[in-house]
Amino acid sequence: MAEDFVDEQERDREREEEGRLVARAQAGDHLALRAVFERHADSLYRAILWRLRDAALAEDVLRDTLLTALEKIGAFRWQGNGIHGWLRQIAVNRAIDLRRRARRTVGVLARVAGESPQETPVGDGAEAQLIAAEDRRSVGARIAAALADLHPRYREAITLRLIDDQPREECARRLGVTLGTFDVVLFRAVRAFRRSFGDGGTRNSRGL
Repeated sequence: MAEDFVDEQERDREREEEGRLVARAQAGDHLALRAVFERHADSLYRAILWRLRDAALAEDVLRDTLLTALEKIGAFRWQGNGIHGWLRQIAVNRAIDLRRRARRTVGVLARVAGESPQETPVGDGAEAQLIAAEDRRSVGARIAAALADLHPRYREAITLRLIDDQPREECARRLGVTLGTFDVVLFRAVRAFRRSFGDGGTRNSRGL
């Protein structure tokens, strides 16, 4: 019982200290929020990794979580229970957004390349599900390789128009070209992507 009482006192002190750090962060002291964030980083990372199953992506999302927290700390309302729940919600939302975007990217560019990764297994049982999952991973890996092989201008054109679904006018503005020129760039980008995808992402498609 005495140990439980001591532990509760320690948790109370930690919450009070965290509250002071949050108040400093909301007053503009970003280092204070970083200090708080470091306390929860391991737990946040595990929550992200569980959803993404990719260590490098999980680390990227963890960094993005800190940047988002720094940006939005003014909206946080301290209620005495700590900031972990708020940080975790940001981290989970970022992970879910990234996973959805990755799935959309694979779906859109698979259609562009003329591929159809299985969304539902053919047949019943765990083996069919594993085959379908492996099929999606294989197509996804080839798409990532083909995109990486493109000239950055082509990659941006495809990302803006096909993945982000931006209007053509906005795409042209972002690339700093006329609408007609953007249409030509996108046409060439799609052609280069299909060629690189067909070669397994090994062909150099960087030439304009």
